[in-house]
Amino acid sequence: MGTRRKPGPPSRARIAIVTTAAAGSALIASAGGAHAEPKPDLAGVKAQVDELGEQAEAATETYNRLKEAQQRLRTTAAQAQDQVAAAQEKASGLRERLSAVAADEYRGGTVDPTVALMLSADPEDYLTRAAAQDIAASSQRDLLRLMQSQQRRLDQQRAEATATLAELDRADRALAEQKRAVQSKLAESTALLSRLSAADRAAVDGQDASRASRDSARATYDGPATGRAAAVLQFAYAQLGKPYEWGATGPGTFDCSGLTGAAWRAGGVSLPRVSQDQWNAGRHVARSDLQPGDLVFFYSDLHHVGIYIGGGRMIHAPRTGKNIEITPIEYMPYVGAVRP
Repeated sequence: MGTRRKPGPPSRARIAIVTTAAAGSALIASAGGAHAEPKPDLAGVKAQVDELGEQAEAATETYNRLKEAQQRLRTTAAQAQDQVAAAQEKASGLRERLSAVAADEYRGGTVDPTVALMLSADPEDYLTRAAAQDIAASSQRDLLRLMQSQQRRLDQQRAEATATLAELDRADRALAEQKRAVQSKLAESTALLSRLSAADRAAVDGQDASRASRDSARATYDGPATGRAAAVLQFAYAQLGKPYEWGATGPGTFDCSGLTGAAWRAGGVSLPRVSQDQWNAGRHVARSDLQPGDLVFFYSDLHHVGIYIGGGRMIHAPRTGKNIEITPIEYMPYVGAVRP
């Protein structure tokens, strides 16, 4: 029977090889961990994007209101300037008549004090003196009074036009500031989404492609509504899949109140431009009494509105980056409904 040889201790070379391999493995693992991208918190990003979208839409409705006021002021300012021009022309005509009187008298060799004073820089002072001295002929005095009245009207219209233009300037600046507020919110949202992969962006955006294509295919409405409401829904269904664009009223893009206004216009009813004003554009109805075509409103400040289509669902223009779609009315904090 042979003798078993007892194994000896590992050589220094073997220890060095094993130690080096272990260290290399640890280094590789460490390097891999250092370069691994953490998985984004999609739920958190979606919450931020949705919040920014709501803030942008609220700012959009404020922008729409300011734009409407600006347009009214532009019309008022143009009318005021036309009135000033007409009054100026009339005043110039009266002054020419007074100058003609003065010229006639000058050619006759004398200038009556009445005529001279009528062209003075202070007609009010002249009338006081003329009444005391009884030196003004009746026709000339009437002409001067007419000119004086016209000058007062001209001065007043100039002041009103100046005030309207100043208000228009303030409206222009407020509108520009509100536009920057909307764009700022949208830029924040875009920056958040740009850091995601295409797949993650689609998940955050919440677009259900199959549902969108299915709903967009239903371009006509065949529900129970009749009359105006049927025309409203027919229009609303035809807009499915079109992009949301803030400040837009169609025909290719819409914001929320732009869509509802265009839909009801197709039904023969003119609604105010902004959602908050549309809230007062008809009879308020209980949630249990909702009918297709009713306007449904969301958030405490009423900055979002959609069109009820039945079955607890609505057609609405959601926010920048999304298209007109069908969603449940539970999708957002429900406030109430209006039947125009």
